[in-house]
Amino acid sequence: MNLDRKVDEVAIYITGVKLKRNRQVQESLHTKMFWQGEAVQLRQQLQYLQQSHRQLLGEELFGLNVNELQNLETQLETSLKGVRIKKEQGLTNEVKELHHKGSLVAHENKELHKKLNLLIQEHAELKEKMIFTSQAYQLHCNNNELHAHISLQLSQPQPQKNYLPTETMKLGLQLNSKTC
Repeated sequence: MNLDRKVDEVAIYITGVKLKRNRQVQESLHTKMFWQGEAVQLRQQLQYLQQSHRQLLGEELFGLNVNELQNLETQLETSLKGVRIKKEQGLTNEVKELHHKGSLVAHENKELHKKLNLLIQEHAELKEKMIFTSQAYQLHCNNNELHAHISLQLSQPQPQKNYLPTETMKLGLQLNSKTC
């Protein structure tokens, strides 16, 4: 009895393994068929997209009827409008940016003109002061002597002594001048 029971258990186990393997094979086949179907579908979509792309480029139009050509033309016009709108937005943004930069440059130019005018005014004031000072100096000199009197006198050097003098030694040249 034990042997029959063992044989039955082994037979049930083998049947279970076979069923499990059959399910796995079926699932594998089902998965394989699914992915093959997906691959076929993706190839068809790729071919359609490539054909549409060529038609949008104006190529391979020979098999299209009038309605299909009209639809293609409408699609192209819609796409072109989108491109133009995008281009206009880009140009508008560039113009705004250039106007902003232009106003900054104009403001900086205005500030530089103010600084330049201040420097010109300061230069003119300094020039006036210099002319006035020069004229006053000339008047002062004209009122005093026109010629400076210079007198040079030579004297003998003082003999040196062994001790430190309280006064510094005087050299033999004296200059007396009266100048403006």
